[in-house]
Amino acid sequence: RALGRRAETAEQVDTDVESYEFQAEVGKVMDIIVNSLYSNKDVFLRELVSNAADACDKKRFLALTESDAPPEPMKLRIRADKDARTLTIEDNGVGMQKSELIENLGRIARSGTANFVKALEQDSSDVSLIGQFGVGFYSAFLVATKVEVVSKSFKDSGADQKAWKWTSQGGTFTIEESPQEEFFGEQSGTRLILHLKEEAQEYLDSGKLSDLLKKYSEFITFPIELWNEKVQYDQVVDESAPAPKEGEKPKMKSVPKSVFQWETMNKMKPIWLRNPDVVNQTEYSEFYKTTFKAFDEPLTTTHFKVEGQIEFRALIFIPSTMPFELTRDMFADAGRAMRLYVKRVFINDKFEDLIPRWLTFARGVVDSEDLPLNVGREILQKSRTLKIIRKRVVRKVLDTIDDLRENSPAKYDSFWNTYGKYFKVGLVEDLDYKDELKRFVRFWSSTSGDNQTSLPEYVTRMKEGQKAIYFVSAEGRKAAEIAPAMEKMKQKGYEVLYMVDPLDEICSQSIADFDGKKLVDINKAGLDLDQSDDEKKEREELEKDFDPLATWLKKQLGERVQKVQISDRLVDSPATLVQGEWGMSPMMQRYMKSQTTSSASDSSFAIGSRNQAILEINPRHSVVQKLKAAMEAAPEADATQDMVMMVFETAALLGGYNIENPADFARRVTKLMDEAGGDAGAGGSVEAEVLGQQ
Repeated sequence: RALGRRAETAEQVDTDVESYEFQAEVGKVMDIIVNSLYSNKDVFLRELVSNAADACDKKRFLALTESDAPPEPMKLRIRADKDARTLTIEDNGVGMQKSELIENLGRIARSGTANFVKALEQDSSDVSLIGQFGVGFYSAFLVATKVEVVSKSFKDSGADQKAWKWTSQGGTFTIEESPQEEFFGEQSGTRLILHLKEEAQEYLDSGKLSDLLKKYSEFITFPIELWNEKVQYDQVVDESAPAPKEGEKPKMKSVPKSVFQWETMNKMKPIWLRNPDVVNQTEYSEFYKTTFKAFDEPLTTTHFKVEGQIEFRALIFIPSTMPFELTRDMFADAGRAMRLYVKRVFINDKFEDLIPRWLTFARGVVDSEDLPLNVGREILQKSRTLKIIRKRVVRKVLDTIDDLRENSPAKYDSFWNTYGKYFKVGLVEDLDYKDELKRFVRFWSSTSGDNQTSLPEYVTRMKEGQKAIYFVSAEGRKAAEIAPAMEKMKQKGYEVLYMVDPLDEICSQSIADFDGKKLVDINKAGLDLDQSDDEKKEREELEKDFDPLATWLKKQLGERVQKVQISDRLVDSPATLVQGEWGMSPMMQRYMKSQTTSSASDSSFAIGSRNQAILEINPRHSVVQKLKAAMEAAPEADATQDMVMMVFETAALLGGYNIENPADFARRVTKLMDEAGGDAGAGGSVEAEVLGQQ
């Protein structure tokens, strides 16, 4: 529901405090967190420090692109006050205006909150998931009974710049002007004051805070300073010692003295600036989890530096599980996480041109030395430097996946099962990498069993003299296996790829050929199976003999089929439906119809006119021979007409097509069973009489 003010007008009291209610979904998150008994409360510090660092990043970007004045040096400061039982986290980042405090901390602009609530309902034990849903700020209530946020915005200046205070104990929040507040930053900043719960007093210990900051925030770009207790030793006169003799110095002793000072916690430079040879996998994993709020281990890590014509460094990960943001929409903008830096300044992580769409799932950092600092989206789209960076990044990622395929088959299987669809989309829409991606795509096949196979693997298994790579489109592996067109393939021992969803079929059209071998759909007209001279001669004789039947069938079926012809792809089936060279399979027709925005009648006409099937009959099959005899003896008889429709509708069902009138089909099947039952009964009584005479 919309964010509601508790009253129509702000409560005007002496302090001019305005009171608001949280949006409904935020309220649910608050209830869960405020009343939680979660053991892993440490995540609150990671989330709040990450948010503060983001605020510094935003300020630096704004200062470089929209302001004449350079930004002040930015940092984060964390201070515990044991007497007041408060923990303060302050930054001199971009800050927030009054409206931003209300919007950012009181309502949610995306579905993150609702998704977080749903995830907690399914698995109420793991609050560490909070950052994955973009609602990390609310983790403050894991440890605090009351949260205060004081902020002044970098977007305001001079007399317009005011400090605002946001306060909440859960359920509702208040906003008030806070003119007396002082910040360590001169331009802007935000201070979070957490009034800690009784059971969260451990977070007042500087040693505990120091450990958490080193664990979670080692790679934060900005200095994180902790108000830390240090023990110093002062030299004082040892009064218990004997008095010194004349000319001697008095005996001294060391006395411990506690002093507090700001200590920088993250002195390590960003991991991508280090030489890959000195970074271990644990460090990569920690960086991946911290930077991208991930909860899995990276499947692959690609770390490299490019020098020469342009200079940049890159560190790219492929997650071992599908990122949450991409689970509902495989190309969601929120799912992009390739972070572009220019000279360590964060620019954006949503530029579409940094990596192609089919690598949306990759997470990483690209740090360029050559792009301008105040780079905008329009400049990037035209940037030659960015095009070179993109090319090098894609090349390196493909090399890593290639290495995975050759040296770690199990990992590659996991990769393909998770991200295979992205590569198929890339094959269709990215002409620059079309030939590259052909090597990677995998399909089910008639000989691969429970494993999928690649085109290079298929080619190595091709029969001697086989000139093409064969495939069949069907809705599922079982439907592909029983397709009538498979009969001749099995007889000849040819392997057939199974295209079992619309993307596979679109993909096959884009592949067209591989290693000099064309991809051929065995359900399309014009299938050439290298017949011998004797086979060709036999076919000509059969065509001559059955041509009257084909002509008559076309007349009986009318517009249901484009034409009727003799088949050489059938062995055991009486008939099959195939498409013309440019036709679409029934699976693709249904998919296209579901995607169309036109009316049902318009779409069916458009699809039907392009995809009228061809009926192929098997002249060697007894059913077709009986149909020929029935045509010659009684073409207008009901039994003959029923037989025509049974042949056509059976072929349609096996081919994956929908039949026009299921009720008529059921009537004909019932009639057939009834007649077969009567024949069986008669045969049984005759057999009994014969046995009785013996």
